[in-house]
Amino acid sequence: MPLSTNQEKQALIDLMGKTTLEVTPGGAAKVSDFSQILRAGCTVYVTFLQGSDFGDTMATVRRLKSEGYNPVPHFAARSIPSAQMLEESLAALQSEGITEGLLIGGGVDKPVGEFNASIDVLRTGLFEKYGFTKLGLAGHPEGSPDISDADCALAIQQKNDYAKESAMSLYLATQFVFEAAPVLAWEKKIREQGNMLPVYVGIPGIATIKTLMRHAQHCGVGPSMRFLTRNPLDMIKLGLKDSVLGKFVNAPSSEPSELLRDLIEGINADPDCLIQQCHLYPLGGLKKSAEWMYKIQDGHFEISAKGFTTT
Repeated sequence: MPLSTNQEKQALIDLMGKTTLEVTPGGAAKVSDFSQILRAGCTVYVTFLQGSDFGDTMATVRRLKSEGYNPVPHFAARSIPSAQMLEESLAALQSEGITEGLLIGGGVDKPVGEFNASIDVLRTGLFEKYGFTKLGLAGHPEGSPDISDADCALAIQQKNDYAKESAMSLYLATQFVFEAAPVLAWEKKIREQGNMLPVYVGIPGIATIKTLMRHAQHCGVGPSMRFLTRNPLDMIKLGLKDSVLGKFVNAPSSEPSELLRDLIEGINADPDCLIQQCHLYPLGGLKKSAEWMYKIQDGHFEISAKGFTTT
């Protein structure tokens, strides 16, 4: 049964109520006072970018923890030099009271150490040894430029098998999407294939079209890019949207309210759907994205023709 407007609004508030977001160490260094942007207790993922120093991630985690947030460090399997380095890092994080992380394979062609995939890292048992109670794992609703479809399916199976034996709470976190249909179809498909892990859907933050497109291509976001690129005229409009001529063009919106409404519709139509919450990718627009997120959580928005408008 379709939701009423009031029910849909409440469903949006509920879905976004636990939304997490992320920062890069470089982006965090530019923030003088997180309390001016984020509310106390907010869960903030801290990225570990290819070729960067994990020490920068550690320093950002320590800062966020000391300022009253729940930091979640990223680990990229193919960028971990050794099990010893991983163990030392986890021991240091345990001393800081960190109990949650995000483990991905990482977009590196050749592993720098002994780990080729996230399952290899999981099987060391080191996360459990050092007190981690919750761990996010990568999900790829639109595939991955680094992993075949068959290997993606195998990875989901391996992660589920591991979850049955681990004391940790595991979940799947996706790259951001622009359109709900691909992620809803993917969630149903992997569920039918045996997935039992909760799903956190990645959504884009409030950023420029140019930034969104650049990150989408880098992350391997595929079919849902049709939402932004339905036809050549729309592409021209998108190119002008963030220019001085932006106010004169009627470009498709990159703001994810329509995406969220479609997700709510899909979740409501399938009671067994495992999508539990969202993860917001600020893409350099942390302040704007956080403001937008909090308006939804507080119910300061009105349902519109396609999406919704914050007030």
